[in-house]
Formats: sequence, structure tokens, C-alpha cells
Amino acid sequence: MPVVRGKVIEPLFTPDMIAARNRSMAAEIAASPKQDLLVISVLKGSFIFAADLIRALHDAGLAPEVEFITLSSYGKGTQSQGVKIIKDIDSDVRDRDILLIDDILESGRTLRFARDLMYERGARNVDIAVLLDKRSRREGNLDADYVGFECPDYFVVGYGMDVAYAFRELPFVGVVKGDA
Repeated sequence: MPVVRGKVIEPLFTPDMIAARNRSMAAEIAASPKQDLLVISVLKGSFIFAADLIRALHDAGLAPEVEFITLSSYGKGTQSQGVKIIKDIDSDVRDRDILLIDDILESGRTLRFARDLMYERGARNVDIAVLLDKRSRREGNLDADYVGFECPDYFVVGYGMDVAYAFRELPFVGVVKGDA
């Protein structure tokens, strides 16, 4: 198992697994009718996944515009105080097809907020693509339209996801198992 910054990290999804799934998700997305597609990456954790999926969408024949939104579902501490917009998109979403990309769907609060916001702003359709779906943590009814992998109830790092700003650079998704 890899040792990174003195921590043993067990890979859960390898770079090859992720790349193959990104290609197949892009093909699924391209097969559905899209008009004036705007991809919105939910920062920060989704940035690597979004970049790879957007390139795979290009290879599948799509040419979406790309935007970024930064949302926070926590105030100070660990108790949720609702979702707030830290950095909004610049584009008008009215009458457009939107693809929200996020790293992980857990409780669903953040993605539900983002989806509802796009509909309130007049989006024609809003689909959700996530690398990981952690159904065991879901609050309420929200499903992603495109899912890379079902995720066991582990705290995962890598491929953009972090713990205290560390491990985002890893080319795989893994679980911190302890000190080396």
C-alpha cells in the first residue's frame, strides 16, 4: 500500500478504474440529448474528476461550456448550517441543459441546493454526475444521473478529495489506514 506523508493509504479505486469509468460515463452523457450544455464543477473536491470527465466528454463528441461554483455546507465547526454560495457562476443558465459535476454524493444537501438553484434560474434540465455515491449517508431523496462508483462508508481521499487540504494530488481514491 502506498505511503503518503507518513500515512498508509489503501487504494479503493485505481487510476485505471477511474479512467475507464470516466470514458463510459462520458459516452452515457453524450448518448442523451443535450442542447447548449453547460458543465458546472462544484469546487473544490471535484476539480480533478471534472477535468478528466470534461476531456472524456470532448472525446465522446460534446463541446460543453464550463463553469465553476464553490458551495459550503458547513459553517464553523462540523454542524451543517445550510448551504451557501462562496463563488457563483457567471453564465446565464436560462433554457440550458446543465451537468453538475461533484466528487461525492453523500447527504445530498449541497447537490440538492445546486440543482434547485439552477432550476430557479431557469435551466431547462439539470443532471448530476458524481465520481462517488455514498448512499449510506443520504438525507432525503436525491440520486445522481451518472455515478462513477458506489462508495462504501469510508472517509476517502485522493483524486481531488482531501483531509485538511492534504492528499488531493493522489491519482487514485483511497482510504487512510494509519501511520506508516
